[in-house]
Amino acid sequence: QLQLVESGGGSVQPGGSLRLSCVASGSRLDYYHIGWFRQAPGKEREGVSYISSSGAFTDYADSVKGRFTISRDNAKNTVYLHMNNLKPEDTAGYYCAATRNGRSLAAYWYEYWGQGTQVTVSS
Repeated sequence: QLQLVESGGGSVQPGGSLRLSCVASGSRLDYYHIGWFRQAPGKEREGVSYISSSGAFTDYADSVKGRFTISRDNAKNTVYLHMNNLKPEDTAGYYCAATRNGRSLAAYWYEYWGQGTQVTVSS
């Protein structure tokens, strides 16, 4: 059974940066496509970015293009989300998720989920 654990969240000022990590255990991560999602209070879960199992394909939500970069190190069973130029509207719980079903930014596509890490952007 694949298990995912996120880390790296925190509080930063607007314009700051964070790097989120998603570490997998229980199975090889390179079997899975990985997505990052976020959910703010009172809002629906939003797909932020995904990366294919090999790392060859990535995609981003329009709201984060040019600011966020997803990457993976399969040897370390870890996927990263590098977040630059953070804005207050990026404040949310961030979750990584895994699927073998194909590449997508739709939450329903994903089978395994981590518990999340909180990102707060405020001056």
